[in-house]
Amino acid sequence: MSQSAPVPVSLPKSSFAIIFGVSLVTAMGNTGMISVLPAIGRSIGIPDFLVAGVFSLSALLWAGSSPYWARASDRHGRKPLMLVGLVGFAVSMAACAVVVAAGLHHLAPPMVIFGFFLLARALFGLFGAASNPATQAYVAEHTPPEERTSAMSSLAGAFGLGTVIGPFLAPLFILPFFGLAGPMVAFSVIALIMLVVVWKKLPESQHMPVQPVRAEPVAGAPPAAKESPMWRDPRITPFLIYGFVVAVCQTAQGQTLGFLIIDKLGMSPMQAQGFIAIAMMFGAVAGLLAQWGIIRMFAMTPRQLLRWGVAVAALGNLIVAFQPTYAAVVAGYAISSLGFGLARPGFTAGSSLAVGMHEQARAAGAIAAVNGVNVVLAPLFVLLYQQVHAAPFVLNMVLMLAMLVYAFKNPQLANADPKPATQADSAMATLEKSDEGSL
Repeated sequence: MSQSAPVPVSLPKSSFAIIFGVSLVTAMGNTGMISVLPAIGRSIGIPDFLVAGVFSLSALLWAGSSPYWARASDRHGRKPLMLVGLVGFAVSMAACAVVVAAGLHHLAPPMVIFGFFLLARALFGLFGAASNPATQAYVAEHTPPEERTSAMSSLAGAFGLGTVIGPFLAPLFILPFFGLAGPMVAFSVIALIMLVVVWKKLPESQHMPVQPVRAEPVAGAPPAAKESPMWRDPRITPFLIYGFVVAVCQTAQGQTLGFLIIDKLGMSPMQAQGFIAIAMMFGAVAGLLAQWGIIRMFAMTPRQLLRWGVAVAALGNLIVAFQPTYAAVVAGYAISSLGFGLARPGFTAGSSLAVGMHEQARAAGAIAAVNGVNVVLAPLFVLLYQQVHAAPFVLNMVLMLAMLVYAFKNPQLANADPKPATQADSAMATLEKSDEGSL
């Protein structure tokens, strides 16, 4: 059989539902934890900027390990790597719950608790990163180019739905015995349930690259693109730059929001927890509206998403920066989330379309690394917030406007639309199907 790219076929709904569930569980747990972090930090006595720094080591490990896990998924399969990621997530959440419980019961000084919290979360960055490239590559391998944006936006919707459910569920799991550690216990158990579902129900991808991959030369790709780091590939480097800046701004806004609401309302961290959850849920619903509604309704292309996403996010950050009331904070955050909900599928689908089918896992690994390492900068935004409350959101607005200009000026971003299938592509698809039928 030919070593050329496999022919994408429609992804069964049952398989997509399971893959969606993997992403949903991870997003739900992470955003649920983010929603209670300000209350945890102030209850234990950890400084605000260090609360945001809990994710820093994990983010670095995520960025460093994602390309490795992407290559591993090419060798060992998409499904095994999803299982590794879910195990890493579940163990990390359970470890975080133990550390938080110890801090709430004052079993160690706050800075010691912070150190152990950092290490417990680092388990997710090291092993939880395994599932992200595998899920994205699985979907890409079963999706024709003209449907890739829609499929990626649907998968991104798992993140949006998780950000709705996570902050909503987190306060419900703050139980008398576990306290603020309760949500992490619950999310760990949910991840283990999802682990069983993947193990029992998800078939392995039938369109993975046959090893060893022998890629055909691609116009615009550097020599030996297979061996060189994906972030040096000029086909996707602009998407990585754009994605990094967008992810930095979204993470910074999300991790600063809780402190802003606590300070604006003048409440204790526990009293303000419900208001934080409400604001985050409005933002998540707006993100879902973008990914499940607007993108499909208007059949938006990656090029359009890259432009509209940052423009809308800039407007939302402007509103949050100069909000007069809690309601204005919620409205501004929702508008920002709508913009981020457009931008994320834009650079994810754009990077997927820019490379060949045999490179999908590696491209997904590069995108996952970008989505992870941005968290390292979040403490700087919290420090900036402590000096001037409006400053982080004004900075976000400026960065989003800069990305809007970049989306228009950069040739890769300005032409990031699916290319129509050529006659040669159709002939190759026919040949591949003939080969498959002869096996």
